[in-house]
Amino acid sequence: MSVRAGEASLLERRALALLEEARDALDKGYYDVACFLAEQAAQLYLKAALYRVVGDYPRTHSLRRLLAILAQALPEHHGELEALAREKRRLIVLLEDSYYTARYTPRPYEREDALDCLEAAEALVEAAKNLAGEEQGGEQG
Repeated sequence: MSVRAGEASLLERRALALLEEARDALDKGYYDVACFLAEQAAQLYLKAALYRVVGDYPRTHSLRRLLAILAQALPEHHGELEALAREKRRLIVLLEDSYYTARYTPRPYEREDALDCLEAAEALVEAAKNLAGEEQGGEQG
């Protein structure tokens, strides 16, 4: 396994662990924590996909920006990723907001918010997993 693939795999494992923790937080009623962890999972997985595809990723927290960069890096999937961004826009914005809210604003979250955050994170992770894995010929680990 190449160094790049090994580092991308580490980011992917962390992202999947965060997603699992987000589900646990939801089950425990920690809705704000569930949203924050879901956002972190999506962010890390998108960065791992970019790392696999282009060998680096930008230092940004914006999921929409990461998704747009991934679409540029994978022109054959640009339309697919744009459609995902449009379809899940409201949920992705909620997910992005949860990153900042968890740090700077005391805002309560409801169960439905956490379910929406998890839905968005799972969709982003699944898309990144499928596309980056396909680009690397199934090199994912």
